[in-house]
Amino acid sequence: MPFLPCLNTSTIRPAPLVDKINAAAQAGFRAIEPWNDDVDIYVKQGGTWEALQALLRERALVVPSVIAIMGWIGCADAERDAQRVEAIRRMEQAVALGAPHIVASPPGGAVDLDRAARDYREILQLGKERGIRPSMEFLGFVEQINNINAAWEIVQRAGDPDGTIVIDWFHMVRGQASTIVDLRRLPAERISIVHLDDVPYQKPFGQMSDSDRVYPGEGNIPLAEMFAALREMGYTGAVSLELFNAQYWAEDPYAVARTGFEKSKRWFDLG
Repeated sequence: MPFLPCLNTSTIRPAPLVDKINAAAQAGFRAIEPWNDDVDIYVKQGGTWEALQALLRERALVVPSVIAIMGWIGCADAERDAQRVEAIRRMEQAVALGAPHIVASPPGGAVDLDRAARDYREILQLGKERGIRPSMEFLGFVEQINNINAAWEIVQRAGDPDGTIVIDWFHMVRGQASTIVDLRRLPAERISIVHLDDVPYQKPFGQMSDSDRVYPGEGNIPLAEMFAALREMGYTGAVSLELFNAQYWAEDPYAVARTGFEKSKRWFDLG
């Protein structure tokens, strides 16, 4: 497998973290991408770090990335100290799970790119001090940082070789401004993780939401073209199945993880 098969826990969101880990392993995934919220709930309900780390080892699952640092990029000066504390807390959680990366989400509105680059540069430094690399994300439904070029511009302006970018097929489509050409321009080693998903083209791109995501192959995203580009670029990192479908959430999480793996295998097996 040229890519590391990973399950993003949003795919089976209602399940407890322990079930998510067990479901991912039983389905055949070799990695899991949890959310900080998963860990917060697990700890609040009495779970221990020792037990969580032991379970990941027993299930032979690595954690390539955690989601996410939110609210830091472009935050107001008055919120900066509190947001920095929260960003550090989330990074330290990810480090405890052995993750080399944590996603850094963009703001919902417009942001000055130099300001965003300054913010990103600061959390990169905070990450270095803790042994983790925050990775800049674009989200197709936000006002400005909704495409590859916008996120990559922040990474470049930050001027730190540890800067990386998250790639997500749905957000490339939803943002309407990312192309395969843009993807191919990226150095493969500067991509932290790729989020795998699909969506039917049954509504205008601008009206699509995360909940419209479906299993790979059940929508209209040109996955073959996108994965061919990854291979040609030399990307060999994690490919993480990330869905937010309420129908799947209502089903047995173990069954959803198995179906997700089966639907994703052809992409994990490319090469």
